[in-house]
Amino acid sequence: MSKDETKKLSKLLSYILRHNPAHLGIALDENGWTNVNVLLQQLNQSGPTITFDLLKHVVDTNEKRRFSFNDDLTMIRASQGHSIEIELNYTPQIPPRLLFHGTAEKNLAEIHITGLLKMSRHHVHLSADEETARKVGQRHGKPIVLSIASLQMHEKGYVFYVSDNGVWLTEHVPAGFIISPHFR
Repeated sequence: MSKDETKKLSKLLSYILRHNPAHLGIALDENGWTNVNVLLQQLNQSGPTITFDLLKHVVDTNEKRRFSFNDDLTMIRASQGHSIEIELNYTPQIPPRLLFHGTAEKNLAEIHITGLLKMSRHHVHLSADEETARKVGQRHGKPIVLSIASLQMHEKGYVFYVSDNGVWLTEHVPAGFIISPHFR
């Protein structure tokens, strides 16, 4: 499978496992898991043959580690970013002093008023490094990297989680905890 085909399959998996499992006629359990064999069966009804080895390759090589298997490789789920109601069962974590959020410059005025909102997702997504945040911001326009006083937020009672792929998650970042935008 070419790099473009792998990327296309990864995007399809993201759509199905994060936003619309019914598109493929599968169901997710309350924690976002679905049976690998059922997923493969449904994928193969509507397109080219996808083997378990190919699916595993997509999961293992995805730069953002968007997907994970359970221990015996019989179930798969998206690591975070869901717009559908699921419970990922992440354990609250103490964040580092600073975390970062990438957005587009056009969003900055609204963010200074409302803070960072989860919008249609379950959580606000934060990065442990500025470069990852910058890449996220680039997808939406001229990138801005916001520094978040995450440890201070935690000390004020805000809860943080870390997804399987290292993305920090929280319900909301009030504007007062946004330290500074970094223009790149």
